[in-house]
Amino acid sequence: MTILSRRTLLAGLVTLPMVRPALAALQPYELLQDGTSVDFTFALSGITQSGTMPIQSADIQIDLLDLPNSRVAVVLSVAEARTKVPFARKPMLSESVLDAAAFPTIQFESTSILLGEGGRISRGAMVIGDLTLRGVTRPIALQANLFRERGSATDNLDDLSINLTGALNRHDFGASGYADLVQDTVGLDIQARIKRIG
Repeated sequence: MTILSRRTLLAGLVTLPMVRPALAALQPYELLQDGTSVDFTFALSGITQSGTMPIQSADIQIDLLDLPNSRVAVVLSVAEARTKVPFARKPMLSESVLDAAAFPTIQFESTSILLGEGGRISRGAMVIGDLTLRGVTRPIALQANLFRERGSATDNLDDLSINLTGALNRHDFGASGYADLVQDTVGLDIQARIKRIG
C-alpha cells in the first residue's frame, strides 16, 4: 500500500473543504481487504506481544465537505483473532478474557469526529465512538489520520487510507482473566484502505 508523506498529506488535506459540490453529503465507501488490518498489542509477563483481528463488516460514510458529519460502523471477528505467540490465543479467546463463544464479535460505531489543527483529519484529529466488547459498551477515542492515494489529484478522493490508533483498558469490558500475566492496557493500530462507491 502506498502512503503519502506527512508533508504531502497535509498539503492535500488543506484542499478537502474546496472539493467540488457534487461530492457534498455522505458518500459510501467500501473497505478493501488488501492493505487493511486491525492490529493490537498487549504485555504478557512484561513483554509486548501483538496480534490481529479481521474485520467482518464495515459501513463507512464520509462527508467530504463536512468531515465531522462522517460516520463509520465496524464489526470485528473475535473467533478469528490471532497472536504471534500461538500459546496465548486460546487463553485470549477463553471465557475469562474475550469469551469468543458467547461474544463472537466486537462492534465499533462512531459518535463524533473532532478535526485537528486547521480543520484537518490529522494533527490531533479524533474519531470518538462506542466500542462493544463482551456485551459491554464503553466510549473510546481514536487518533485519526486520512491519506489520499500517492500521486492522485487533490480533488480525487475516490481511494483513501485511514490510520486509527488508541488504547483500552480490558477490565472496563470484563476481560479480566490472567491478570497476573497480562497487563491492563491493550493498544490498537488500525490501517484501512477504502474506495468510494459509485
